[in-house]
Amino acid sequence: MATVAVYNIEGKEVDKLELNDNVFGVEINEHLVHLAVVSQLANGRQGTQSAKTRSEVSGGGRKPWRQKGTGHARQGSTRSPQWTGGGVVFAPKPRDYSMKMNKREKQIAIKSALTSKVQDSKLIVVDEFKLDEIKTSKFAQILDNLKAPKALVVTKDKDEKVVLSARNIPTVKTTMTNSINVYDILKYDSLVITKDAVAAIEEVYA
Repeated sequence: MATVAVYNIEGKEVDKLELNDNVFGVEINEHLVHLAVVSQLANGRQGTQSAKTRSEVSGGGRKPWRQKGTGHARQGSTRSPQWTGGGVVFAPKPRDYSMKMNKREKQIAIKSALTSKVQDSKLIVVDEFKLDEIKTSKFAQILDNLKAPKALVVTKDKDEKVVLSARNIPTVKTTMTNSINVYDILKYDSLVITKDAVAAIEEVYA
């Protein structure tokens, strides 16, 4: 089992924690990690874009000039794609971009992402986030103490003080254990997670 240090919000080591190898020490499956990221980004697309083809734009029923003798190239309609106001070639239409992954694949992808953070020494375990008030500057100072300026902060339960304190920091995102995903884990340099959140993740994914 991998053992990591547990820090307090001052950035001082206060304990050690053994991580479950079934969650934080698996063989990394790069294919499923990639698939999970692509799937999440695809599922976030609305797919509502639309443009008209030459058969859908109005007008253009009459041939603009006769076929021969004008010196111009032959034209059949002013709504052809090469004309201003004409239709679009291969116009985009509303479509569903969603992709599906089964539950087992998602679990392997998340465990692979968590393992990569442990291997890169980018998993920072905190005993608890104890904030007396909603204060962005104080939260930024905590991350500075932990040497994690760009971080995904994971807590077991929703903590309004943590969420609101971190909201205005552009390089930080907060989430709960039941909402973690591969894309966010990989997007942020560090994964700052509370001790009880680690236990919750191990309980679900072990």
